[in-house]
Amino acid sequence: LSCIRPAGTVGRANAIAEKAMITSLDQFCINVSDLERAVRFYEQALGLAVTHRIEIPGVSEVVLAGAGGSRIQLARHHDHEGAIDHGNALWKLYLNTDDCAGLYARAIEAGAEAVSPPQLLAQWQVTAAFIKDPDGYQIEIIQQHSG
Repeated sequence: LSCIRPAGTVGRANAIAEKAMITSLDQFCINVSDLERAVRFYEQALGLAVTHRIEIPGVSEVVLAGAGGSRIQLARHHDHEGAIDHGNALWKLYLNTDDCAGLYARAIEAGAEAVSPPQLLAQWQVTAAFIKDPDGYQIEIIQQHSG
């Protein structure tokens, strides 16, 4: 696949790209069908805390944060009823932890759907488990192991 650019723009684009680097990608906003249920789940299951509540026309949003600067934003669109249509755009959310089995158990107790219990994946030096949140978002819980 090639791209045709006007003469003299490739060097300029590269110079801009070298300066225009992001410092982090640390917050995602997902749609939920029941905002307060989702907030309770992310607080109880994952230990996140509400930092902001935002009301804009047609949408209620809540931002939750955890240790290390992790954040997730939950949005409830007032004109949408029923289950969230996941389509095929978002496959899963990743959560890093020092205790995969403990976080998995806590999430199940808080209402997560069990998908796959914690298991050692030696080829990646991790223990991984899969759950689904109350809106059906798949979450992979990862515990890194040093070699």
